[in-house]
Amino acid sequence: MKKRYILMGSLMCLLLLGACANKSASVDESQSTPVQKQEQKEDYEAAIEKKNAELEMTPLELTSYSEEVGATLIEPTHTNFAVNEFVTVEGTVENQEQLQENYVWIKIKFDGEATSDDSMEYYAPIQDGKFKQDVRLFNGEGEYRVTVMLPSKDQKNYYYDLAKFTVFNVNPAMERDLTYTPFAQEAGLSLQSPDSGYVKESEIFKLKGNIPSIKGPNEAVMLELKKDGETWKHVLPVKNGKFAYDVPLFYGKGVHELKVYVPDEEKNNYFQAGTVLYIDNESELITEPIQYMTTYQERGVNLTYPTAGGEETNLTYRIKGTIDKDAPFAKETTHLYITTKKDGEEALSVIPVKDYSFDDEFYLRFGPGTYEVIVSVPEIKEKNSSKFYYEYVAQFTVESTGTKDQRDLLPSRGVQSDAPEIIAIAEELINDGMTEREKAKAVYEFTAKSIAYDVQKQKNSEFEWDDSALKVLELEKGICQDYTYLALALLRASNMEARYIAGTAGAGFNFSRHAWVEVKVDGEWLTMDPTWGAGYVQNGEFVANYTEEYFEPDEEAFKTHSRHGVQY
Repeated sequence: MKKRYILMGSLMCLLLLGACANKSASVDESQSTPVQKQEQKEDYEAAIEKKNAELEMTPLELTSYSEEVGATLIEPTHTNFAVNEFVTVEGTVENQEQLQENYVWIKIKFDGEATSDDSMEYYAPIQDGKFKQDVRLFNGEGEYRVTVMLPSKDQKNYYYDLAKFTVFNVNPAMERDLTYTPFAQEAGLSLQSPDSGYVKESEIFKLKGNIPSIKGPNEAVMLELKKDGETWKHVLPVKNGKFAYDVPLFYGKGVHELKVYVPDEEKNNYFQAGTVLYIDNESELITEPIQYMTTYQERGVNLTYPTAGGEETNLTYRIKGTIDKDAPFAKETTHLYITTKKDGEEALSVIPVKDYSFDDEFYLRFGPGTYEVIVSVPEIKEKNSSKFYYEYVAQFTVESTGTKDQRDLLPSRGVQSDAPEIIAIAEELINDGMTEREKAKAVYEFTAKSIAYDVQKQKNSEFEWDDSALKVLELEKGICQDYTYLALALLRASNMEARYIAGTAGAGFNFSRHAWVEVKVDGEWLTMDPTWGAGYVQNGEFVANYTEEYFEPDEEAFKTHSRHGVQY
């Protein structure tokens, strides 16, 4: 009676949403002398002879399916026998042309407690009606059950039993081969690192491989890491037939299962199982996976640091990586946006991209605790806009151990309060003998008198991602956000808490979105609007007309303003 199997490894399709020695084996023969190796070989041969004498070595019988396709087995010849580490499965198929697949499927099951998985699979190619596979008995000494299967004549991915046998391994060495599914073999998948299917590592596992035949839109492989019910998936770009990645072993001490999937060229964004390996993590550190969005791959982002979330840091955190220069809008991706969220508060930072690379820090400004960090690329817009649009590419958490909430003192997007040019101006304006109110007034006056209102920028929505205090100093003109950036930078450089207020204003410069400043003076928040203090627009032209009316304005003077909230 023949049994039918579906090739589950090859059929495992995932929709994109997101043989070799292991030197850590329990018996290390590499350090043995030639004499010792020969003695060891003789010991194993003696053990095989002794074990075979104990076993009932009955001749191996093939299933009836062998007659249908003209299959024979040259090795093995018995159903129960002993070997030293390897068993060879060799045979012929007279009617290979009738088969729907060109691989023999060999399944091995260890009867005992395994170091990783207790089973293993090989896919031996059938070439010119012949096949041969040396099967490593991966978990050392003990009994293994082996099933050899041939493809169906009628349907793809269906297999029938050819033979079953039991084999006893007398060698205690525990080593695991890298084996590849038919999909992987057709694609030419091969791993250079590791060179074994079972390795010991600590925290990070270096994966490196080739897949030369990859074509079409799916120039990527997919990784799936599992341990103790936890799963992490990541799509890895393939460039010039090569890929490499430092795989974080997120889930602490113990064996992590890593599957590598190859793209299905007939189905866009689908992947098929390629190979599986096991990494025994010796570190007890538990981290969190980074969540990657589909835009991550589409825009060619490669985040080289961090590789995992949940790290601890003090006040600042660094990210670094590259942009694939062949990706859509790579040239236009001149910066990244970093959104940090904590306890309902949110801040936006900008990281520049130069020569398709980025490496910079951002502040965790809201004090100690857990931050959600979102990395985004700018949405490339065709026309000017007063708002910035961006698309998420990655998300992770960071734990800040900083002891203070410095949200209103630290530099921020557009507010370079640590820049030498800003500090120099602040030192000219401010002296120790001044009260806090006098310091704030000096900054208000300098900002209002130094900057001309840029009517053209407001009219044409000529907003840029690098608008800032330094930029407005250089241009000597700007709009409300630029006045606010400069005033904030000078105040914070003078060690005064100050914040960016977003809202609307309905007179003078017409009803529109607006920004102004709140600065802490003697423990209370003081309002000032250097934009309105600078002058007014008449007949489409800015008229400089400094006034102190909008430094700590009364309710009547500020009734045109509507406060929406603080932006960081």
